[in-house]
Amino acid sequence: MDGMSLLTITVLAVFVGFEVVSKVSSTLHTPLMSGANAIHGIILVGAIIVAGQAADPWLLAVALLAVVLATANLVGGFVVTDRMLHMFHARKQVAPKEGAGKVEGR
Repeated sequence: MDGMSLLTITVLAVFVGFEVVSKVSSTLHTPLMSGANAIHGIILVGAIIVAGQAADPWLLAVALLAVVLATANLVGGFVVTDRMLHMFHARKQVAPKEGAGKVEGR
């Protein structure tokens, strides 16, 4: 494939991905993020393998950039998933202090 075809596929994938993700309800977001984190882990392993076998310095630079971006994507996905899971935890009731609400002298 030539460069223009790859660029066209990438741009179309970005648009389709944005449209699909923006239509997901919040109740499905956490399970989908967990699945996406697994995919990002596989992408990270692939980027590390490519970086380890790179002979050309330019290819090594692009592979290391892919490792950095995949790591950021993976860690960010886990952070977002953790924050969303905390939204479903029961809130703890704070016990009132002893003597609160009483008027002194009565």
